[in-house]
Amino acid sequence: MLKTLFPFIQSATIRWYAALTLLLLAMMAGELFGLRLLATTESRLGDVYLRHHAASYKADPDIVVVDIDDASLLGMQKIAGLWAWKREVHAFMTAALVGFAPRALVFDINFNVPDLAAPKSDAMLSDQIRDFPHAYMQVLQLQDASSNNAVPISEIANSFAVQRQGKSGARIALQLPMAIERKAWRLGLVNSLNDGDGVLRRYRLYSDVAGWYLPSLPARVAQDFNWPLPTGKDVQLSWPNEGHQRFTYADLFKTLTEDRPNLTPEVETQLVQLFRNKIIVIGASAGGLFDHHLTPLGPNYPGVDILAVALDNLKNGHTLRQVGTAWPFLLGLILIILLALAFQWRINPILIGSGLTVMTGLAVLLADQMVLRYWMLPVATPFAFAWAWFLSAAIAGYLRERRTRDRTVSLFGRFLNPEVVRKIVDHGETVESLSGQTREISLLFSDIRGFTTLSESRPPDEVVKLLNRYFERQVEVVWRHGGTLDKFIGDCIMAFWGAPLDDPDHAKRAVAAALEMEENLLAFKDELRGDESGLPDFDVGIGVHTGTAVVGFIGAKRKLDYTAIGDAVNLASRVEGLTKGISRILVTKDTMLACQESGFDFILRGAFPVKGRAAEVELYEPKRKNQ
Repeated sequence: MLKTLFPFIQSATIRWYAALTLLLLAMMAGELFGLRLLATTESRLGDVYLRHHAASYKADPDIVVVDIDDASLLGMQKIAGLWAWKREVHAFMTAALVGFAPRALVFDINFNVPDLAAPKSDAMLSDQIRDFPHAYMQVLQLQDASSNNAVPISEIANSFAVQRQGKSGARIALQLPMAIERKAWRLGLVNSLNDGDGVLRRYRLYSDVAGWYLPSLPARVAQDFNWPLPTGKDVQLSWPNEGHQRFTYADLFKTLTEDRPNLTPEVETQLVQLFRNKIIVIGASAGGLFDHHLTPLGPNYPGVDILAVALDNLKNGHTLRQVGTAWPFLLGLILIILLALAFQWRINPILIGSGLTVMTGLAVLLADQMVLRYWMLPVATPFAFAWAWFLSAAIAGYLRERRTRDRTVSLFGRFLNPEVVRKIVDHGETVESLSGQTREISLLFSDIRGFTTLSESRPPDEVVKLLNRYFERQVEVVWRHGGTLDKFIGDCIMAFWGAPLDDPDHAKRAVAAALEMEENLLAFKDELRGDESGLPDFDVGIGVHTGTAVVGFIGAKRKLDYTAIGDAVNLASRVEGLTKGISRILVTKDTMLACQESGFDFILRGAFPVKGRAAEVELYEPKRKNQ
């Protein structure tokens, strides 16, 4: 399949990297431009940035909060009774505050139900709000547009100062401030805008209802004061750690009403300084009024403070701007391509993972610092896909290496001592890397003398048992001296030293193995003499030659042998054939010279003609020194 998709790429591994890259890039594009499954993760990472910098974000001193808190509900009971208070209480407060010439009064209080028992109380508040040109009231949008609360949008458009008109006849269900006369209405929506995880991070600027753009309460205030508004229908807010200056409603009410005649001029001056040209937000944080929300700074954030934060953000241009979707996609593209190149160049995955970890940390640090400049950089998504690519490639590479190691162990386990196999695997060698190498090696051939007579005089199963006992002992000798068992050729053993691992002492090891094989043979013959089976005596000839040969795996996929080929192999075999009648062990002059300064003596046995060679070959019998 991969070869069909990428015919121009010859390596199966690189084709796999290419396919993984295309798959994850397609998934990342789908995520960024449509699915948004990681949006919550991005948002929560953004919350961490906002909490980190909340202490450095100073609330605007020109926005103050008059808070109906739990203490105010208790403190106002003698004056106004239980909540909800008569509207004349708010009328007295409004009249007092207007006397200080504030810039705006923003009511985050619901005036939707008229007080039929005290209409004059409602009228008092209506008069105060109507007469002050910058008094604003909140409105809640309801879900059911067909309910009794639904009104034609065209009838209330002026109260919202709608900037964009839509479909005629469109209706909307609202909790309108029916306790206030319509001439006094300056309205804005305050519906909360929660993300999928229930956190309020953004504030709506406009609600699009059949083409009508109804402003939120902060946006309505911003329109009237000509604050530049961000594009889009909602904004993400920056949050101060310490809220805006606040006054407890009950204490302020008593100061401005009951205590007012007794205030000194100095106190009056201070009050004027506190409220002149300020935007005063009047709302409730009392727990029993259930206007609390989950925000990036934590739970139970009062709605009145959220309204103040939104006004602050719009007034000072502190709303967070989102980087375009193309940028995180480009970042993810670059990261994945770099990872693909790193794996193609066979860089250690631990180094790649460490580099990716550092890049992730730097990206998070950059995004954190960009919040100070009111930019929100989405880094979770591109790095999530980069890590997905890395982990997929690393796991696949591990499994691929594991298969290669297992195959190497399986193949070499037939030829080498397990300890040597372990060293080969630890060096990262593979079947491919150890094939087709030209090396100087020492080759040993060991053939049994008298095998034909033995096989003719005994049943086949006894012959096989004898050979197995003999080969078992001699193979252990080859492995003990670090040799590679090439093959069994009938009753002949072929082994060599110097491959697959480099060994500068390969000739010495081969000669030492030949001498021990001779000793092993004599011990084995002693065993046979005492064997009740009465097996006949036999002998061996061992030939050793040192020369250059090609070593590697030769064969088919189903049957591979690690072997040596070349003229040196043929000569070693010929030397073994010349041992009969001369010596059990013969080595060539090349082997003898390679064993200089060793623990062996060499006795010249003469020069002999060898098939395929014009010159005669000098042969030596090795002996241990002092033997």
